Amino acid sequence: MNRIDRISAMLIQLQSKKVVKGQDIADRFGISLRTVYRDIKTLEEAGVPILSEAGTGYSIMEGYRLPPVMFTKAEAQSFLIADKLVEKLTDPSTHKLYQSALYKIKAVLRYDEKDHIESMAEHIEVYKNPYIPKDQQVSDHIQTVLRCVSQKKVIIMDYFANHSQENTSRKIEPVGIFLMAGHWYLIAFCWLRNDYRHFRFDRITGIIATEEGFQKQHSPLKSYLEEITKEKRELHTVVMKVEKSVLKHMGEQKFYMGFVSQKTVENQIEMTFLSSSLEGFARWFMMMGDKAEIHQPQKLKTLIKDLSSLILKKINNYIFLLT
Repeated sequence: MNRIDRISAMLIQLQSKKVVKGQDIADRFGISLRTVYRDIKTLEEAGVPILSEAGTGYSIMEGYRLPPVMFTKAEAQSFLIADKLVEKLTDPSTHKLYQSALYKIKAVLRYDEKDHIESMAEHIEVYKNPYIPKDQQVSDHIQTVLRCVSQKKVIIMDYFANHSQENTSRKIEPVGIFLMAGHWYLIAFCWLRNDYRHFRFDRITGIIATEEGFQKQHSPLKSYLEEITKEKRELHTVVMKVEKSVLKHMGEQKFYMGFVSQKTVENQIEMTFLSSSLEGFARWFMMMGDKAEIHQPQKLKTLIKDLSSLILKKINNYIFLLT
């Protein structure tokens, strides 16, 4: 990117937030802080009213506006892709809001960009796995939660706990939301448990935003997600060999089981996994056990042997009853 394009993009970045840190600008464009200072000075000399404060960042004086931003065809097309993703991966309320924003974006596009979006609309689709049940979440859950995060307001939530099969009512202080494996989750401080918990949106049966403020100061969502990762159970290295014909039946399941790598060894495929649950891996392995073999760890071999013995015992008991 040449300097003129970089400075133009930098000005747009400054308009996108109330305050932008110099390091954020440097990271985005892969330049030094010294270069950032020089480019900021260039913008100031061009008449852009930039305010700066040591240790905080840069901001543009309130009221200063540039003419509508022009988009490339590729940039305009990215809005269309985002629209398809928002429609399939969020709730109806969020999709409606995005469409409203998209209409405003389309209003400032050039005619050729508008034509390009219209012509490409029927060539882009997002399909969810038809075998995964669709989330039955109330349409305004995501927006209600995000509003309470922004306003730091407590939520009263009715929640169905899958592990106990019980409905509970609790007060929570929402920290943020994240999407994982096709489901939206909420991380919040739960007054009932007096600790941080994560909840699946499709198990929220009722939600009320209150005017009660937070009692705690919460860290950014990213820090809690990192903590969840650290608290994962001990990872076990699993090495197994399978016949080549088995691979096509594994599909994406191998990634859920902690797949790391694979290589061809003679006429078989040697696969390596990092598993957080050997019992879960053992049960998954048994679906292909006639065409696979475990090399390590020994504990996994023992688990498979014990499960096989229990299954065989039940089968023998059933045969005995029939005779």
